[in-house]
Amino acid sequence: MLGLQRRLTPAERTRTLVLCFMVSGCLCEVTVEQPPLVSAALGHDVIMPCVLQVTAEDTMVTPPILYWSQMMENVTTAKLWTPSPPYKGRVDLLDTNRSSNNKSILLRNVQWTDSGKYECKMSITTKKSSFRKKGRKTALVVHDTMLFNVTVHNGSLLRCEVNVTRDPGLSLVIVHNNSCRLQTEDSAAGGAVHTALSASAPLRGGGRYECRLSLEGLLITQSFFYSHLPVSGEAGQTDTGATAHPPVVYPEPWFLYVTLLLVHVIVLLVILAAMLRYKVSARGGATNT
Repeated sequence: MLGLQRRLTPAERTRTLVLCFMVSGCLCEVTVEQPPLVSAALGHDVIMPCVLQVTAEDTMVTPPILYWSQMMENVTTAKLWTPSPPYKGRVDLLDTNRSSNNKSILLRNVQWTDSGKYECKMSITTKKSSFRKKGRKTALVVHDTMLFNVTVHNGSLLRCEVNVTRDPGLSLVIVHNNSCRLQTEDSAAGGAVHTALSASAPLRGGGRYECRLSLEGLLITQSFFYSHLPVSGEAGQTDTGATAHPPVVYPEPWFLYVTLLLVHVIVLLVILAAMLRYKVSARGGATNT
């Protein structure tokens, strides 16, 4: 009877799984870490991070075999490592040491068609067993240069525009002084792979305006616009909440105008008097001779 093995109850299995995460040496200690989101500007290069996390007890017998793949609905559509035709000449390992745990890759000259989800997977052999581990996939979002400035026909209206790969979780917003959200995006027609997003907002005062492109709360790219001249806000208030006072109107300086006119008249009279006196003196001298 002592040699028989008893089946574990559900509670005991749960405790065993918890111990597997707490006690070193279990297979669950080997993980492949990938970020959920990576963004890249069209035509630029981008790093796709992937790091193998292994405990000291899980000594690898041979270097891990790396697989990088582009995924669509959990199906591999193209291989990045080793590169398939769409990626040949565009993918390099950041660390060429086969025993390194850094399995990140550099993707060069990013194109619209590169957008999608990528999976980093490895075949691992330790002293305990051989198995495969994969990351939780990284979404690559491709965008072009974001344009953010006042409009040509209205100097008090800001407009932000950007082309980005299609995704239902995308969000484009304009924020004033890092707190006040002014406007959300408008979708526009785009290509088969990418779409155009735009947002507009009025200038409500001085300070920093920021246009943010995000995917499900994760920032992709941003652009800034700085306003140095205060602009009146709604309901007679500025963006800081202070009441906007009406401009002070000063009366016309009529007294100054009259004084300046009298100065010219006096000068002219003095000149005329001097000329008359000179003529009178000249006539008197002629009579005496």
